[in-house]
Amino acid sequence: MAVRIRLSRGGSKKRPFYRIVAADQRAPRDGRFIEKLGTYNPLLPKDHEQRLVVDAEKVKSWISKGAQPTERLQKLFANLGLCAAPAIRNQPKKSAPKAKAVERMKAKEEAAKAAAEAAAAASEENSSAE
Repeated sequence: MAVRIRLSRGGSKKRPFYRIVAADQRAPRDGRFIEKLGTYNPLLPKDHEQRLVVDAEKVKSWISKGAQPTERLQKLFANLGLCAAPAIRNQPKKSAPKAKAVERMKAKEEAAKAAAEAAAAASEENSSAE
C-alpha cells in the first residue's frame, strides 16, 4: 500500500479549505484517509499563523515510514524544514525550440559574428591607412 501525504479539499464553492491527510494513493481525493496531519487555508495571508497548521511529529513519522508528500505539500513542508524542497524544472522539453528554429538561431549568430568581424577589420584598415 503506497501512502501519500496530500490535501483533501473541504469548504464551500470558491472558498477552499484543505485538510492535510495521510491516505492510500488509490483512495479518492476527498474520500477515505488514514490520519489527519493538519490544515491549510489558502485564503489567509501568507504570514497568518492559521494558514498552515501542521503536526510536525506526525508528518516526520509518516515520511520516515515511506509516505510521499505531493509536490505542493513538499513546497510547504520545505518552508517549515520538514523535508527537502522539490527540484524545479525551468524549461520542459515540450516548450524547447525545435530543430529548424535552432538552425535559424545558429545561422543568425554566425551572421552577426561575421558582421562584427568585418566591422572590426574595416576599422583596423581605416586606422592603419591614416
